[in-house]
Amino acid sequence: MFGALKDLRVVELGQLIAGPFCGQLMADHGAEVIKVEQPGTGDPMRDWGRTEPLWWEVVGRNKKSVTVNLRIPEGQDLVKQLVEKSDFLLENFRPGTMERWGLGWEDLKAINPKLIMIRVSGYGQTGPYAHRAGYGGIGEAMGGLRNLVGDPSTPPSRVGISLGDSLAGTLACLGALMALHHREKTGEGQVIDSAIYEAVLAMMESLVPEYTESGFVRERTGSILPMVAPSNVYPTKDGSLLIGANQDSVFGRLCGAMGTPELAKDPKYISHKVRGENQQELDDLIGQWTSTLSTSELLDVMEKNGVPAGKIFKAQDMLADPQFKARDALIKVDHDQYKNLVMQNVFPRLSKTPGKVSRPAPELGQHNTEIFQDLLGLGKGDIDRLKKQGAI
Repeated sequence: MFGALKDLRVVELGQLIAGPFCGQLMADHGAEVIKVEQPGTGDPMRDWGRTEPLWWEVVGRNKKSVTVNLRIPEGQDLVKQLVEKSDFLLENFRPGTMERWGLGWEDLKAINPKLIMIRVSGYGQTGPYAHRAGYGGIGEAMGGLRNLVGDPSTPPSRVGISLGDSLAGTLACLGALMALHHREKTGEGQVIDSAIYEAVLAMMESLVPEYTESGFVRERTGSILPMVAPSNVYPTKDGSLLIGANQDSVFGRLCGAMGTPELAKDPKYISHKVRGENQQELDDLIGQWTSTLSTSELLDVMEKNGVPAGKIFKAQDMLADPQFKARDALIKVDHDQYKNLVMQNVFPRLSKTPGKVSRPAPELGQHNTEIFQDLLGLGKGDIDRLKKQGAI
């Protein structure tokens, strides 16, 4: 037993990313997450990957797996038995699916009034779009993110990761912990309704009021933030470096590092406002200087002068970097199949009740005996009957 959530139990019915990422966060901090999967096939994430299905090893870590056929009454009854003994039920099916299976909020609340039901979907549980199939990319588009990603000369781009899904899962987890606090005060459970497009919308800063108050529409800007300079990726002899020196005092330090301290007093660059107005000219000037140094030389100069800067990391850079090593940001997980399975560590870090990766992602149905017999108290005859019925 470990972590801040070690005395809590989660029944995870979700699949793919948005729901299971919420479950991963809770399992990483000690919750007992019982992942309910379709017999014979399991979560499609078990088969996803560019080379091998390694994403499953991250999103499935610390969880237990049981197989239950949710489409038949005998399987639905097993879920109800689990709900009776659990704190949370997590699902990310299309709204209405759980109700068709007799596993909607009213059904489950009658079994366990203290239950917290975490529901993650593309558009939320209500509204004219609720019934639509909703994947992360669609939520990113509707929430405003896709229109802002990429170069203005290209169509809207993907961020590079399934950000909408993970944001919805993260905020679902946050909502679940809020609901847990409420339950501690009142004894009441409730529903968490996390929509992917709203999770993305929550990150959109002042995009909407900028339009309603002034008619300004944010668009794709590539590597720069318009009117914020200097803050860009600059060329070096052997690559590039990201530098952020838009604050007046930091810009002064950058000018000193460049050997041109007078630039900080130049009327075209003396303030945040005028630097923004002359952004391209300033970026060109800085780029001419940075291109005379190697990436490591430039990074050393920036560090010595107190100017925020950093390399654009790939996986191999993370594995070699001393900051990652000092904080154990990457860890090796013991695994029977993968002998060098390295992945990101648990985050955030808690000083008193830290989370950890205590076990690799489970095999399909690995914990059937433990959960059905030890937790639910089913006998061998019950197990055999459920197998014959196709429930497990």
